[in-house]
Amino acid sequence: MTHRTLIDGLTLPDIGFGTGGLKGRHGAAVITSALQSGYRLVDSAVRYENEGAVGAAVRASGVPRDEIVVTSKLPGRHHAHDQAVTAIEESVYRTGLDHVDLYLIHWPNPSKDLYVEAWQALIEARERGLVRAIGVSNFLPGHIDRLVAETGVTPVVNQVELHPYFPQAEQRAYDAAHGIVTEAWSPIGRAGDVLTDPVLTRIAAAHGTSVAGVILSWHVRLGVLPLPKASTPERQRANLGAAGVELTDADVAAIATLARPDGRNNDQDPAVYEE
Repeated sequence: MTHRTLIDGLTLPDIGFGTGGLKGRHGAAVITSALQSGYRLVDSAVRYENEGAVGAAVRASGVPRDEIVVTSKLPGRHHAHDQAVTAIEESVYRTGLDHVDLYLIHWPNPSKDLYVEAWQALIEARERGLVRAIGVSNFLPGHIDRLVAETGVTPVVNQVELHPYFPQAEQRAYDAAHGIVTEAWSPIGRAGDVLTDPVLTRIAAAHGTSVAGVILSWHVRLGVLPLPKASTPERQRANLGAAGVELTDADVAAIATLARPDGRNNDQDPAVYEE
């Protein structure tokens, strides 16, 4: 797997591992398996209630700590500055690690209008060494413009919903123009209709791979970092292997035709959605 280096020097692999819903002993075992299968980026959040399982998996995996990028995210209820600082400290304590590698604001929650305070708290946490790099999740260009204007600090990552039915071309272009890596949550469309889409099944058959493999390869081709979740070692390894599937220009053009104006899975528009 190839890697990319963020504007602050942190290195990320082409594909990461999502952990939403993976909790407790079972969750830790699944995440440990993912690390032993070759994943080096693990995505968590306060909202997932599994930072402890992530930390346990990192310790149990046998993979050197400095090879693993642990991500967590600040929930909307803790955007006020002092609450955000405490929440970040608690995230680190819950993992049982000495720092979190990448910390994001989970949603902007624009009606509350506290995301700049939250961003200032993340900046301070980075300066204290609690976290190595900071970014955002589900932020629109206007939200990011405001962060930069008021703090002078640009997020290194923006994690958004992104899949063939909702490819986010404008957001990807904005992120790229500002040196921000776009990560994709629900990269396989939450395993819904997209997995039986005839365009994707045709492309998968032509390459001798699965539809999920085609979708993850498409993300990598676009320069997006997908975060698929898989519970079995076999599926985990198959998802990692998708980075090696070489789609043709015609394949990419065909997938582009699948974009839908209403492509979001759960109508979670960051302009109005509140976490």
